Amino acid sequence: MLLKFRLWKNFAAALCLGLAVGAAGCDRMISSRNTQVIKDAEAKTADGNYLRAITLYESALDGSEKSADIHYRLALLYDDKMNDPLHALHHFKRYLTLAPAGPHANDAKNFMKKDELALGTSLSGDSVVSRAEAAKLKNENAALRKQLEDQRSQVHSAATDKTPASDKAADANKKTSNKSRTYVVREGDTLASISRKFYKSSGRWKKIREANRNILDDPTKLKPGQTLTIP
Repeated sequence: MLLKFRLWKNFAAALCLGLAVGAAGCDRMISSRNTQVIKDAEAKTADGNYLRAITLYESALDGSEKSADIHYRLALLYDDKMNDPLHALHHFKRYLTLAPAGPHANDAKNFMKKDELALGTSLSGDSVVSRAEAAKLKNENAALRKQLEDQRSQVHSAATDKTPASDKAADANKKTSNKSRTYVVREGDTLASISRKFYKSSGRWKKIREANRNILDDPTKLKPGQTLTIP
């Protein structure tokens, strides 16, 4: 009887150990699979296949804290690439729920303010075009006005034919400076988010700051309505 009890005890211990090792192995397999899925999604994003990237990211979501970064990536895709503030808001909120003190928490909150405003404007019917489109049109109109001023200046110079060499050099410098773009700051914008819009990377925000040093007292506090030069 004692022998049977010892055999059963040894069998139970071996069974528990086997289950524990199997569970750890499954966790490693799931973790490895998600890592590959995320890499594939990043590659699809780089190739411009945003819908496929979204599908891959969503397949890696498991509701755990590890999913917070995936929710943030999905939010940026919907915001920057798909122009879909509704789905972007959902994923920004999920990120903040899973990682309220995460490294992207402040950016997520700023993006949410911007997307809520854009979504409210589109749903109210007060505007035919979105805020992004309106800002783009405003920038294009400003560029057209500069072009018209340049053309008037050229016509005047050709008519009088008395433009000094120094003025011609100034005109040349002016034409070169006109190659820079302009952008009107919106609610919730940061230098990093503006850099991502124009350069598809937030890392060039310092370049924008240097180009606008004369009007940016504090680069961390942008004011809606400011017109920035984008080099």
